[in-house]
Amino acid sequence: MKPIIEFCASNMHHGTGTLMKKLEQNPDYDVIEYGCLGNCGECYLAPFGMVDGQIIAASSVEELEVLILQAIDNQQAEREALDRLIDDL
Repeated sequence: MKPIIEFCASNMHHGTGTLMKKLEQNPDYDVIEYGCLGNCGECYLAPFGMVDGQIIAASSVEELEVLILQAIDNQQAEREALDRLIDDL
């Protein structure tokens, strides 16, 4: 299952548009832009996105990229661990 990475169009003033376009180039990700993700306070203050419904915020777009990639890796590791548990049952 591909991770879903979501961005808010209203957050693009932080420079997240560049990151969104970069991530769209990776066929392993589903990247979606919404007019609003309903996280207005966060949207105003800092660059952010969502990975499979989890809000990821950072102080810069560069940091956001790192945190998004870490979240993807962590979520994948959690899915693999659950799959192993289910296989062991």
